[in-house]
Amino acid sequence: MDLILNIAVDGIAYGMILFMIAVGLSVTMGLMRVVNLAHGGFALIGGALAHWLGTDLGLGFAAAALLAIAGTILVALPLERLVYRRIYGFGELQQVLATIGLTFLMIATINLWQGSTLLAIELPEGLRRSIDLGFRRLTAHRALVIVMGLVVTLGLWWLLDRTRFGIRLRASVDNRDTAASLGIVTSRIYMVTFALGAGLAALGGILGAELLPIDAYYPLRYMVLFLIVVAIGGMGSILGSFAAALGIGLIETASRYLVPDLATITFFSLVILFLAVRPQGLLGRA
Repeated sequence: MDLILNIAVDGIAYGMILFMIAVGLSVTMGLMRVVNLAHGGFALIGGALAHWLGTDLGLGFAAAALLAIAGTILVALPLERLVYRRIYGFGELQQVLATIGLTFLMIATINLWQGSTLLAIELPEGLRRSIDLGFRRLTAHRALVIVMGLVVTLGLWWLLDRTRFGIRLRASVDNRDTAASLGIVTSRIYMVTFALGAGLAALGGILGAELLPIDAYYPLRYMVLFLIVVAIGGMGSILGSFAAALGIGLIETASRYLVPDLATITFFSLVILFLAVRPQGLLGRA
């Protein structure tokens, strides 16, 4: 029983990190119709900025994290205007080539600035302390990760399904010309949505640095994992991405606990089997 509970706690924490990073990719791919392979690069930028602000400048964790997220958004905004805006509506191949090029530029920039070593993010004493769950002790940091994952899920659901902004975003995606004729500034809607995705990626990169360590090659190392979350959840589905991330977190954690030598093979075999049966994902449209 203790083993099952340990797998559940670690798997949920891991899944929440995957969700916070990958949900922005789900939004850009599913709603904005952009194959953004550079999405993991924004998690890298957020983590690198948090490391620099905390380690080199000596800021506290909360201040460093908030400034790092803001800095990531400031990097994302000109990229959206100068690069992404030019590839909206292009074919998938052109989008893949453009965004993979951006990924390598991000990697080279962080490598030049911070080097290729691990970029640790120092946690405050409050997040390092343990919480007694009875069957095990859980760090406050992992509890924060789980809570933040739930907050992000509910916040995105409310923003995209229950606000005027969400209505305008869906209208802009369905028919951009008609939306513009009704007075919706579609370029601004796209820019805000893209910035939101980049900020969430930065948040996930910072909070998840313990489970998914930050280094210059972070986007390449975890790109496939983020794409799997989007594919299994269904592009553009917040609840689908949430369920997929939790499922992936639990399955991968269980395989590492139970069959560590075959964990990778087991995980990808299950992913292939699921997508063969349901290629549109959990909550995606056929």
